[in-house]
Amino acid sequence: GDVRKVLYSAVSNAENNHNLDIDNLVVAEAFVGKNLVMKRFASRARGRSSRILKPFSEITIVVREAGEAA
Repeated sequence: GDVRKVLYSAVSNAENNHNLDIDNLVVAEAFVGKNLVMKRFASRARGRSSRILKPFSEITIVVREAGEAA
């Protein structure tokens, strides 16, 4: 789901911002990196609390025209 959205966004950006032909596009790079970590607290027994870490990630996809040098 999320990777498909990022790929469609990369293809649309290549077409609209850089005037590339979408029929000749290939994925040059695709990687996932770390992003921020959201910190939350959960209620525990006896009035205590514990920390919950919700990590997020960042998906990057680079597209190029086929035959173009890297």
